[in-house]
Amino acid sequence: MKAIGIISTAALSLLLGIAAPAYAQQEQQNEKQDHPAQQQDKQKQAKPEQQHAKQQQQSQHAQQPQKQGQNKQTQQHAQQPQKQGQNRQTQQHAQQPQKQEQNRQTQQQRGNQHPQRTQEQQRVQQSAWQQHRAHNWQSDHRSWQQRGGYNGYRIPDDRFRGYFGPDHGFRIYGLPFLVVGGYPRFQYQGYWISLIDPWPEYWGNDWYDNDDVYVAYVDNGYYLYNRRYPNVGIAISISM
Repeated sequence: MKAIGIISTAALSLLLGIAAPAYAQQEQQNEKQDHPAQQQDKQKQAKPEQQHAKQQQQSQHAQQPQKQGQNKQTQQHAQQPQKQGQNRQTQQHAQQPQKQEQNRQTQQQRGNQHPQRTQEQQRVQQSAWQQHRAHNWQSDHRSWQQRGGYNGYRIPDDRFRGYFGPDHGFRIYGLPFLVVGGYPRFQYQGYWISLIDPWPEYWGNDWYDNDDVYVAYVDNGYYLYNRRYPNVGIAISISM
């Protein structure tokens, strides 16, 4: 009986030893069979994610031209005020000479206008001018060289070019007027102009009211010239 039990135990162990490897192989085969299915499921799951990523990339590529266009428009809008400012500056620089010319003409027109004067003012001015008239111009007048040179106030060059010289005529009538030491004095462009020489006897009686005059710098001295008698300059002194 013991022999039979031993044989039965040995046979059972042998069967178990054979069955275990076979079961393990079957499990491996089942796993291999299941693995492709899992891979397919994973691939199926990955496909939507890949498609979503591609869509995002495509959307980004599609948005890039639009963003570039928006950036260009933004830059253009930002540059517009700068361009407008530059255009305004260019226009202002171009208009400056025209405005200066208009101001000069306006000043000349104002100088040529005859403002109202009282009878007393007319009498005083007329008396001062007539008393300062030469009896004989050739013998009565003296140039600045004969007087020892001009030693009065000198007008700055830029100021002189802008308001004095042959191109800037004006009329004395209506300008601020004084009589100092018996000599007529009038104010023009902020400067007081005093006559040092008498005016020629052959000039018109009312030349200081109706004739255009200008101030010139000749031979190191200032002179008043009358456009009606261009060859004669009266020595004058400038003061502030």
